[in-house]
Amino acid sequence: MNMNAGTKSGTAAVPAETEVSERVEALLERMSLEEKIGQLTQASGAVWTAGESAEDIIRKGGAGSVLWLNDTKRFNELQKIAVEESPSGIPVLFALDVIHGYRTIFPVPLAMAASWDPAAAEQAQAVAAREARAAGIHWTFGPMLDIARDARWGRIVEGAGEDPCLGAAMAAAQVRGFQGDDLSDPERVLACAKHFAGYGASEGGRDYDPVHLSEAQLRNVYFPPFQAALKAGVATFMSAYMDLNNVPASGNCWLLRDVLREEWGFAGFLVSDAFGVGNLVVEGFARDGRDAALRALKAGVNVDMASATYSENLAGLVESDLISVGEIDEMVRPILATKVQMGLFERPYVDETLLEEVVARPEHRQAARLAAQRSMVLLRNEGGLLPLSKEQKNIAVIGPLADSMVATEGSWMVFGHKPGAVTVLQGIRARLPEANVAYAPGPKIYRDFPHPFGEFDTAAKEPIQTPEAAEAAFQTAVATARGADVVIMVLGEEADMAGEFASRGSLDLPGRQDELLQAVTALGKPVVLVLLNGRPLSINWAAENVPAILEAWEPGTEGGHAVADILFGDVNPGGKLPVCFPRSGSHAPLYYARTLTHLPESSPRYLSRYWDSPTTPLYPFGFGLSYTTFAIANLKVSASQIKVGQTVAVTADVTNTGPVTGDEVVQLYIHQQWGSDSRPMRELKGFARVTLQPGETKPVRFSLGPDELSYWSTNAKGWIQDAAAFDIWIGSDSLATLHADLEVIQ
Repeated sequence: MNMNAGTKSGTAAVPAETEVSERVEALLERMSLEEKIGQLTQASGAVWTAGESAEDIIRKGGAGSVLWLNDTKRFNELQKIAVEESPSGIPVLFALDVIHGYRTIFPVPLAMAASWDPAAAEQAQAVAAREARAAGIHWTFGPMLDIARDARWGRIVEGAGEDPCLGAAMAAAQVRGFQGDDLSDPERVLACAKHFAGYGASEGGRDYDPVHLSEAQLRNVYFPPFQAALKAGVATFMSAYMDLNNVPASGNCWLLRDVLREEWGFAGFLVSDAFGVGNLVVEGFARDGRDAALRALKAGVNVDMASATYSENLAGLVESDLISVGEIDEMVRPILATKVQMGLFERPYVDETLLEEVVARPEHRQAARLAAQRSMVLLRNEGGLLPLSKEQKNIAVIGPLADSMVATEGSWMVFGHKPGAVTVLQGIRARLPEANVAYAPGPKIYRDFPHPFGEFDTAAKEPIQTPEAAEAAFQTAVATARGADVVIMVLGEEADMAGEFASRGSLDLPGRQDELLQAVTALGKPVVLVLLNGRPLSINWAAENVPAILEAWEPGTEGGHAVADILFGDVNPGGKLPVCFPRSGSHAPLYYARTLTHLPESSPRYLSRYWDSPTTPLYPFGFGLSYTTFAIANLKVSASQIKVGQTVAVTADVTNTGPVTGDEVVQLYIHQQWGSDSRPMRELKGFARVTLQPGETKPVRFSLGPDELSYWSTNAKGWIQDAAAFDIWIGSDSLATLHADLEVIQ
C-alpha cells in the first residue's frame, strides 16, 4: 500500500501557537470522553488487549499511540483506520525504542559519550531519525539521560556515564539530532527524555531497585541532563520505573508536577515506562488499578504505556468525580498539540517505498564508521605496539566476540532488528586481504541467569556448550594463537550482558576469557586486546600484562571496519572514558566527583579505603591515550578575583608534541574549597575536542560564571553561589595537574 495520495510532501509550515491552540480546542470540543482517554492510552502493537483487535481499538479512538510495532505497511493500515474511521479522525503516533540507530546502527550511547563530541552524537541521532521516520515511526524513547555511577547497573550502556556536565552536552545533542528545530520535519522524530529521574542510582546497581537521593544530589547531579534536554526543546519525557525516596516516580507529584511542570515549565507530554502506571500496584503504592490511574494522572503522567490502566479506570474516576473532565482535557492538550505541530493531520501516512532508499544511503554507514572511530578509547599501548604494521602476514584473531554481529551492534536493538554488522574479524580481513588471518572463538560465554527476552533470540536457544566442547575450543584457540606472529584478542560481554535486565554483581570478564587471555599472552607473542562491552570492566590482569588495549565498546554496524582503522593506523584514537573503570565490582559505585573526607586517601596514614586493594580506579574518568603526545600549558585566568555573578575566562594552549595528527580532549575541572556545603573534590565544567597536526598549537577557552560556580545547597535549600576560593585544573583527564586559583568575593 502506497498512501502518498492527498498528502503534502516536504516540511509543512509550522502552525503558529495560536493556530495550534485553536485547533486543539476545536478537537477537544467534538471528542467524547472515551476518545480523550484513548489519547492517554498507548497500546501495544505486539500483544493487544484480550478480546479486541488492533483495528477495533483504533476504530473507536481507543489508542492515541502504539508501540512495539515495526512494520511500515501495518503502520499505514492502522493509520488509515484512525484517520478515516475513528470518530474524530485523530492520527496515531507510532513509537519505538530507537536508541542508537534504526537500520544503520551507531555506537551505543555510552560509547558515543566516549567521543566527547556532541556534534557526532547529534549526527548519529539525525541519521537514526531519518531512517526511523522513513519506516513510519514518529516517536523514539530516547535519549536516556540517567547519570550512572555504578558500573554494575545494566542500563549504564544507554546513557552518557557518570558526569552531569558531559551528560548534559550529550543530552542536548541527541535531542537536536532526533528532533531538529522543527517538529513538522518529515525526517525527524519526537525525542523522549528518560527516565525522570534518578533511575541510574538504584541500590546495588540492581535494575528497578529503590533509589534514595537527597534533593541536592538530584539537582546537582541527576537533573542537569534533563534540564539540558528541555532547553534543547525535547517534546516528551518518560517517568522512571523505580521508587524515589519512597514515592514511585510514575506517581511522584513533586517530581513530575512541581519540578518538571511548574518549576521548569515543561509544556510537552509525559509517558510512563512500560506498564509503569499499572505497576504502581505492584510497588505497594496504589491499592488497585483504579487507585494507580488516579495517582498517576494526578502526578502528571499523560500517557499510560501498555498497562491499559487508564483505559480501564479513568472513565469510572470521572463518573465518581475523583477526576474532572477538565483534568482529562489538560492531559490531552499537549498530545494533540504535538500531532498538530508535526503535521500528522495533513501527512498521516508514510511512503512505503522510501525506507529501503533511505537506509541504503552510503553516507549513513560512513557516519556510523566515523562515530565508531571517534568513540574508541586507547587504554594501553606499551612499547608503541599499536598501530600494527599493515605488512602483517600472519595474524590470529581470538575470542568469542570476534565474529559476533550481535555483540558488535550491542544491546537495545530496534524491535525486530536483524543483525548486519561488520565484525572485528571481518574488518581485519577486509583491511589486510593478502594476510593469513586465522580465527578461533575459544569457549562461549553465557549469563548465569538467561535474559528474559531470550525467547525472541534464536541464538539464545542454541544448546549450552558442554565443558568438554569448551575445553576443546580453549585449546584450539591457544594453538591458533601459537601459529601467528601477532594475536588480536576480542573479549568482553555479549549484547545481552548489558542493558535492561542485565545488571551484574561482578565486572570481571565473563566465562573463561581472562584465563584464555593469560594463556595466549604466555606464548610470548605480541598481543592486542580489543574490548567489546557495554560497561566498564575490571581488567586488572590485562592492564598490567597485555601491552595494547583498545576499548571499542559496542561500536555498531561499521564497528569491525572502525576497529581495523585504528589497529592499523588509518585512524588515531582520540576517545576518552565517560566513566571510571573500577578494579572490582565491589568498589562500585565509583566516580571521580566525590567530596573530601576527614582523612583523604592521599594521606600518608590512609592509603586506601580497603586493606586488600586500592580504591583508585583502574582507569580514571576522562582517560584515553593516542598514537601521538600532547602538552597542555599556559593556563591563564582572566582575573584572579571576581565578584559573585561575574564571569571569568580560562584559557590554555594545547600542542601536539608527537609525530602524527591526533585529537586531544582538553578538560576543565574546578573545586570549591569551602562554602555553605561541602563540594566535590573535582567537577568537570568544560571540555573541547581539538584536532592537531604534529607540532601544531591551538588555544582553548572556557568560561566560568554563575552557571558553573553555583550549586543547589542543602543548607540554603536552594540555588546559591558562594564567595569562596576555587581550584582550577586543565588537563587530559580527571587527574589533571595544571592548576590555577580563583577567588570569588561578594
